[in-house]
Amino acid sequence: MIDFVCWNCGASLKHELLPLSRRAVCAVCEVELHVCRLCQFYDRRVSDQCTEDRAEQVREKERANFCDYFKPKAHAYVAGDDSKARTAKNRLEGLFGTTDGEPTATEDVQQKWDRLFGAGEKKGK
Repeated sequence: MIDFVCWNCGASLKHELLPLSRRAVCAVCEVELHVCRLCQFYDRRVSDQCTEDRAEQVREKERANFCDYFKPKAHAYVAGDDSKARTAKNRLEGLFGTTDGEPTATEDVQQKWDRLFGAGEKKGK
């Protein structure tokens, strides 16, 4: 028996009845499950992202649909690469001196803002 997982969060779907209902949702993250992203015919590398030639085109790959060719795929979850988001957050925290959303005691956010954008400087200097 294949242990299917949610395409969005990776939670096990072993308690879901097959075939999946069009209204089936993940018990953990509550996303719809009868979607292209969970289908064995879903392939980001091909036109329309579907390898089933007879299937009608579905525009929203992460929304429930009525595709008759839908077959859930094991290992449909692909962890996202959040390195860019982490880098941007770290740079922002470094710029404004925040940790956990709170300004640091050493320098006020307003002072950094003024220094960054030159507030208070006279023109022509």
